[in-house]
Amino acid sequence: MVLPAFERIGHGGASALAPANTLASFDAAHDVGVDVVEFDVRAWHGELVLAHTVLHARRGGNVRLQDALSYLSHPRFADLGLNVDVKHMGCEQPLLDGLRDAGLLERTLISSQVTAVLDRVRSLEPRARVGISVGGRVARFSRRWNDWREQVLGGLESRRWDALMAQHRLVDRGLVEDVLDRRGMLYAWTVNERPAIERLRGLGVHGVATADPRLFA
Repeated sequence: MVLPAFERIGHGGASALAPANTLASFDAAHDVGVDVVEFDVRAWHGELVLAHTVLHARRGGNVRLQDALSYLSHPRFADLGLNVDVKHMGCEQPLLDGLRDAGLLERTLISSQVTAVLDRVRSLEPRARVGISVGGRVARFSRRWNDWREQVLGGLESRRWDALMAQHRLVDRGLVEDVLDRRGMLYAWTVNERPAIERLRGLGVHGVATADPRLFA
């Protein structure tokens, strides 16, 4: 699968148009036109489900990962890449097994804010593409990032990670250049205003995630 120069990423599918992390949201993203669908995965009651937080998982009615991958392996989604955001440790092996079984591993970028998740994915499947996700100030504090830029750039340079998924307010021209210098990919999330999307595209990011893919038009 050849990646476009700029990837249009649907956050949660197209969460401004249908509930996030649902098959309906994937349909909406596909119909509007995206290059990648992003969704969240966590364990709940012994299986992997699509849910952003524990509260979402507890609410019930969540799509099982197995069902989501089966749905996305349909030929109508053949041109779409996947960005699976893993919320915690313990999901790695069943996620990789599911992606392999569905024939979707090569089309998938696995991301997480938890470095140990990505290290485990790489140890289990060296072919997997992985991206470190870095959020806002509170999220960085909770993950004990000190100098996050130095640490992330070091991980890209050593090929510990292939990509940086950065909260969009963290992205500036210097970060774009530093990531490119280390042969990494840089994606910005979650951007729900057209001028901000255009600004980031002008800076040279590899892709932007938005809840409303209509903003790419």
